[in-house]
Amino acid sequence: MLTDIITNNLTVIFCGINPGLKSADDGHHFSGRSNRFWKVLHKSGFTPYEIEAIHDTSIIDFGYGLTTAVARATSRADELSKEEFDQSLETFKTKINKFQPKYIAFLGKAAYKAFSGKKEIMWGQQPECLCGAQVWILPNPSGLNRGFSLDDLVRSYGEFYQVISH
Repeated sequence: MLTDIITNNLTVIFCGINPGLKSADDGHHFSGRSNRFWKVLHKSGFTPYEIEAIHDTSIIDFGYGLTTAVARATSRADELSKEEFDQSLETFKTKINKFQPKYIAFLGKAAYKAFSGKKEIMWGQQPECLCGAQVWILPNPSGLNRGFSLDDLVRSYGEFYQVISH
């Protein structure tokens, strides 16, 4: 089981699709060896050093939080059904309404497509808010996501960081 790292009034809550098996087993977000989240977060300016997955709760010190769209752990996000996303939406909205982050950054398009019902979404800032939070879509840092190099990820996350830090 992977616990949310969340508190009131965060600048950004980063929302993964669902926990990977290793993260769920370890109890730490983005703990898979091939996952690039912590490295990308640091290299794009969000954190002054690279947080180790075992210290994932320290992300809150920087005004950021972590959650997942669907709680069930899988080895691959494409193992999730549409019904699982549908069943998770109300819980997700309740969480966002309660904690009121300024931004939700979905890591990959899958969860936001399922939650919004949109067939096509662009990378970056979305035109609509979700529960009062501005929505950004960032590439998923999973090592399984071969479509984005480390430099691509750092560039995308860095653009987002520039917007929220000004």
